[in-house]
Amino acid sequence: MRLVIFTEPQQGASHDDLLRVAKAAEDGGFDGFFRSDHYVRMGDGAGLPGPSDAWITLAALAVQTSRIRLGTLVSSATFRLPGPLAIAVAQVDAISGGRIEFGLGGGWFDTEHQAYGIPFPALGERFDRLEEQLEIITGLWKTPEGSTFDFDGKFYQLSDSPALPKPVQSPLPVIIGGHGKKRTPDLAARFAAEFNVPFAKIEDIPAQYDRVRAASAAAGRAEPPAFSAAAVLCVGRDDAEVRRRAAAIGREVEEMRENGGIVGTPAEVVETIKRYAGTGASRLFLQVLDLSDIDHIELVASDVLPKV
Repeated sequence: MRLVIFTEPQQGASHDDLLRVAKAAEDGGFDGFFRSDHYVRMGDGAGLPGPSDAWITLAALAVQTSRIRLGTLVSSATFRLPGPLAIAVAQVDAISGGRIEFGLGGGWFDTEHQAYGIPFPALGERFDRLEEQLEIITGLWKTPEGSTFDFDGKFYQLSDSPALPKPVQSPLPVIIGGHGKKRTPDLAARFAAEFNVPFAKIEDIPAQYDRVRAASAAAGRAEPPAFSAAAVLCVGRDDAEVRRRAAAIGREVEEMRENGGIVGTPAEVVETIKRYAGTGASRLFLQVLDLSDIDHIELVASDVLPKV
């Protein structure tokens, strides 16, 4: 099982905070450092110093790290036009030397759209726009150099695009995730290198993976995407430390455990991670909410990572 540190900067984080966590993740041997793509804090609190742009963050981290993979879980298709987004992601991939992974979703948090003047269409239109964005972005990247790309969709039209720049990776990994039973698996089957189920009870995950397998077979895909999951992280050397860390993020230990959290002592969370592996997941995104607690990451690196 590969482990990724996954952060939520909209809850309150400076770039220095994110850099410190990314370097701890890289030094600790984790597979990747990912961040959400949101513009407003969820829940109580000010979220100071305020939101940061996911792709600006990743561009900076691309030159401030050397090994760890970097990406979004996930960017919102409502935030950016697909052509400029394809340019930005390809550029950050080049800056990183080919370490970027591109998570893209339809968007769901209407509050952030209202706060920053971003249109928030109905769910069906958001999925339609997501589909067109995936077609455009992957189409631009795989267009041969010297050729042009055209697209005539309902929401986006491109004409005679030089389809540049290209990512270093070919193909650059696309991540799609969610709990939807029809369109989400279909999009994953068509476009995704990896399919992620976020914040679910472990026993509910296999059914979603099966939907993606079925959609992949129906699409004529030889192998489905790789499978992954995301879960909140709360690990301590003993029960008291676990509960202290839970209190620091405003969560209850029992609630997190019931909902698939990676919660407990190192020995306990190794067993939980094995349960995730049993669902078919090959990578696990560990949601770290207290970015000041570098000891938390170091504990997982030393006492959990070598055992999974």
